[in-house]
Amino acid sequence: MQLNVNDAQAIEVSELTFGGEFNETLVHQAVVAYMAGGRQGSKQQKTRSDVRGGGKRPWRQKGTGRARAGTIRSPIWRGGGTTFAARPQDHPQKLNKKMYRAALRSILAELVRTDRLVVVQDFAVEAPKTKDLLNKLTGMGLTDVLIVSDAVDQNLYLAARNLPHVDVRDVQGSDPVSLIAYDKVLITVSAVKKFEELLG
Repeated sequence: MQLNVNDAQAIEVSELTFGGEFNETLVHQAVVAYMAGGRQGSKQQKTRSDVRGGGKRPWRQKGTGRARAGTIRSPIWRGGGTTFAARPQDHPQKLNKKMYRAALRSILAELVRTDRLVVVQDFAVEAPKTKDLLNKLTGMGLTDVLIVSDAVDQNLYLAARNLPHVDVRDVQGSDPVSLIAYDKVLITVSAVKKFEELLG
């Protein structure tokens, strides 16, 4: 199949990488697994045994007319522990390499199908100036965009840092979440070839 390139001739690309069907279930699984892997998992609350105090029972068992109580740190007391307290935990979800690559292929194919993939011969800025990059993107009609190249250009990376709806990645750093998070994906021809090598 062929991909149109801005201001250049169309290039021949792999049907497997850029022309497959969209597998929504697999993409969802890949996104959930990726997001789960990024969770910190450090939340912690105190159970009745963790809360300070509560060693001595507040009053004797019988004879007061009040309900029996063994500790002032019971979960039903104010200032007591939490009944099912959260504990630090990992949230990994297993996703095979084969499934991950298939999800990336599915996303790339959908980007092509929905005209969200903009292919350019090369993309760079002469100096790390946000204004220069913004003018360049505005001229192409791009406001919410992920820029993917085979290797991250330092000037481009620095210029994009202060733009809230622009991100710069290399092929290795592209993931399912970043590829679907932006309105458009601006990709260089060399990055297209790199994707074909990795996913073909």
